[in-house]
Amino acid sequence: MRFRDRREAGGQLADRLLEWAAGQEMIDPLVIALPRGGVPVAAEIAPVLDAELDVLVVRKIGLPGRPETGIGAIIGDEPPLFDEGVLDALGLDEERLGPEVARERAELHRREGLYRGGRPGPRIDGRTVILVDDGLATGLTARVALRHLRHRAPGRLALAVPVGAPGSADRLRSEADDVLCLHEPPGFRAVGEWYDDFGQVGDEEVLSVLRGFGPSPSSAPGPAP
Repeated sequence: MRFRDRREAGGQLADRLLEWAAGQEMIDPLVIALPRGGVPVAAEIAPVLDAELDVLVVRKIGLPGRPETGIGAIIGDEPPLFDEGVLDALGLDEERLGPEVARERAELHRREGLYRGGRPGPRIDGRTVILVDDGLATGLTARVALRHLRHRAPGRLALAVPVGAPGSADRLRSEADDVLCLHEPPGFRAVGEWYDDFGQVGDEEVLSVLRGFGPSPSSAPGPAP
């Protein structure tokens, strides 16, 4: 199974989620995308489920000198989550990775400010929350996002992705009530290999999607003085 682009993947995932939703009590559903790649996927899902759409910014922490190789993830100002087995195998520790963490946290806050534009985050407690990304490789960013959301007491928490490395979805089942992954291909190496068009999603595309589902971030009121 290959996808033409993230929009097509989102459409197929929306069909699967409709089947899933038929067996659930959907309480004020909320679709949360991991930007940037998860946003066009989630944009196809939210209307089908008649759900609110929002984003949750998480940043991957890459291996020094090889930033594309994820060995950890961060969200907000919370402590980073690392793959301890990989750190041990490479002889790394959290202190040595401090510069990478600081750089990614600065970018995380930049994106939060841009995408939220002063808006508060959505209410999570008691709601049916569906976390969406364009794929799972190590699953570290999804794991840190799911843990963050679980602490905010959703009524039901699901993870939905079009494609993932074999076993990655299973390893996340302890973090979510439901994990839906359309395709877990043998020989998986990277998420982008399963899309014909896996071009980078830019900030403007994220903002455009968010404007289509609610108040424009740029026009949202800022915090009270």
